Amino acid sequence: MANFETLDDLPGDLSGKVALVRVDLNLPMQEGRASDVTRVKAVKPTILDLSDRGAKVLLMAHFGRPKGQRHSTMSTSMVQGDVERVLDREIMFIPEVMGPVVDQAISILGDGDIGLLDNLRFWPGEEANDPEFAKGIAQHGDLYVNDAFSAAHRAHASTEGLAHLLPSYAGRAMEAELKALDAALGNPDRPVMAVVGGAKVSTKLDVLQNLVRQVQHLVIGGGMANTFLAARGVDVGKSLCEHDLTDTANRIMDEADHAGCTVHLPYDVVVATEFAVNPPSLRTCNVHEVQPEEMILDIGPQAVEALGDALKTCRTLVWNGPLGAFETPPFDTATVALARTAAALTQDGSLTSVAGGGDTVAALAHAGVADDFTYVSTAGGAFLEWMEGKELPGVAALTR
Repeated sequence: MANFETLDDLPGDLSGKVALVRVDLNLPMQEGRASDVTRVKAVKPTILDLSDRGAKVLLMAHFGRPKGQRHSTMSTSMVQGDVERVLDREIMFIPEVMGPVVDQAISILGDGDIGLLDNLRFWPGEEANDPEFAKGIAQHGDLYVNDAFSAAHRAHASTEGLAHLLPSYAGRAMEAELKALDAALGNPDRPVMAVVGGAKVSTKLDVLQNLVRQVQHLVIGGGMANTFLAARGVDVGKSLCEHDLTDTANRIMDEADHAGCTVHLPYDVVVATEFAVNPPSLRTCNVHEVQPEEMILDIGPQAVEALGDALKTCRTLVWNGPLGAFETPPFDTATVALARTAAALTQDGSLTSVAGGGDTVAALAHAGVADDFTYVSTAGGAFLEWMEGKELPGVAALTR
């Protein structure tokens, strides 16, 4: 486990101290309000913990992609009301990130009060990880807390630079994420199964190459499976398939063989001649019976049952990406079935299950099991880079 300090390493009384807290408030907006406040709920325990101990809490976040320029529509003041509603606390908006305006705000805030700095990305120094910019922010704080795992794969001033300038701690959401990821691939209970789905092999090449060396069972789903089937000589008809990557697919399967990793490809599939809800041409067949005009849109019931049986022999599951075109019924059947099996095993206590990525979160919610996995990460890019075996700058900077 990476060695980092958490809020438990801080004194119980933080009165008179200023905590600079990096959070993810990049919320999806509709008509001037957030349409989803999941990210605020995730950081609420950290903010309230610090506030309850008497710290003046200054929230730092980015919002959209202003590219170093001020835009009124991308000010973090846009989400102030949403954050106040979730925290059930008043927040002071501070239209700068450093300098006399911030000093003045800190002098007005009482112990336990919360302030929200403006969009870090209004300043080019944030994304450039400019040491002077980081110093300018750091001079306002006594300690730094990073609770934005979703931004941990970026080496920015607020995610990486500040950690070198102040006593640094992982917030509650970051701590939970790092513990879950360690349990999934760092020091997992074996055997480990990884489910990797999605449309294209090209976007997940690094993930696959890392996983075949780490896990005992690799399940390939979604459009990616078609490329692997084609590499094995299966005619996939009109299915989404990257025919130019069949050599790469074969190489990954060879690497898996050498590493003692079993690659699971479907042997029965659900096909149709058109991609639509419950199309009349829908049928289930063996992979070798796909017709030239048909598309593979999900994996079949026998393959799902076999995957469930394999999963029952495993102790750990890492999941990124659906098995079929789950947004369009009935091509959600395989994803839902395997997700429910994983959830049941997790609830029994026999499986540690960690899932992440936007599509995956949506698929698990659709299956009604998002709360039954050990951990579901909402971080897209950071979760993928972690699955690729890459060091995340924001995490490395917290590690002492």
